Amino acid sequence: MSESAEEKLRSGCKRDSPLTSFASDRNRRDGLQPRCRECVAAYGAAHHRRRRAAEGEPHGEWHRNSTATDGLATRCKACKAIQGRAGRLKRRYGMTEAQRDDMLSSQSGVCTICPVASALHVDHCHKTGRVRGVVCFNCNSAIGKLGDDPDSLRRAIAYLEGNAWKPTLVAPGVYQLPS
Repeated sequence: MSESAEEKLRSGCKRDSPLTSFASDRNRRDGLQPRCRECVAAYGAAHHRRRRAAEGEPHGEWHRNSTATDGLATRCKACKAIQGRAGRLKRRYGMTEAQRDDMLSSQSGVCTICPVASALHVDHCHKTGRVRGVVCFNCNSAIGKLGDDPDSLRRAIAYLEGNAWKPTLVAPGVYQLPS
């Protein structure tokens, strides 16, 4: 069978089909994919059914994807969540889950600031990007709200200990900080 200017041989089902039934592919000599759209859709649907049956996941545990041949996402919700967390750690902090777990085990699984809560959040310096440790949500929020500024934290400590931070007015618009 020879390919004519108007038709092409399908590599999936071995039938001649019009060129309009093939998707484009710039990497191919003829500029078209070897399988027609119909064969690709049938293969994709069968592949997804086989994979999902092998994994034993019910259809309720998959995100919807209207562009997929079977209407479901390529990964189950649990796998997508795990890969999302791992990818976020790598992108934001340049560390793997194993490195974070090692850091957490060296802290005995608790927050380094308040050793009563379990540590779940990676704390890092916003200027340098260096990871400082794993802390609880409240401590991570407090550090962030104080702008990662040690002076602000010292003033907050003085305030909590009853030593109010009160600057002295030396001249109009000029204040002297307490020592």
